[in-house]
Amino acid sequence: MELRLAKAMMVAALSAFCLLVAYDNLVDYESNYAFVRHVLSMDTTFPGNALMHRAVTDERAWRVAYAAIIAGEATSGLLLAFGAVAMLARLTAPAARFERAKRFVYLGGTLAFLVWFFGFMVVAGEYFAMWQSRDWNGQAAAFRFTMVVLGVLILVALPDREIVDTAPPTPG
Repeated sequence: MELRLAKAMMVAALSAFCLLVAYDNLVDYESNYAFVRHVLSMDTTFPGNALMHRAVTDERAWRVAYAAIIAGEATSGLLLAFGAVAMLARLTAPAARFERAKRFVYLGGTLAFLVWFFGFMVVAGEYFAMWQSRDWNGQAAAFRFTMVVLGVLILVALPDREIVDTAPPTPG
């Protein structure tokens, strides 16, 4: 039972993180919008680099990209929250029922992985050469987030066994 509870609590914490990041991006919109704008426009990469043809300088594209990031973060957080609640509601259920409760965790965790690994490390980091920027490089943070997501997904994916009551029988 303790491992099931640990799984649910870690999923809940990951959900809180995703939802808080999405909330912060909405409340402090301009700070992180500037990040997206600089990364997509590639205006702080190495001068004259051969990848500059990839730069996106259209403000509408920056806003769409930022909206997609926020939507991905929020949706990840909501799916993970549903997963945590489903797992908590089935803590003492048979293993098969608890396993089925994990489906939202897999969806939310996969989406979070896509946001932070694919979005920030592959697209921003490599395609838009974010790694070249001293001021607008989010790869280290994205890597940390990605590793936490993967760690939680791996833990949750461990098969659950039936809960065995080890308490001594009560007389009577």
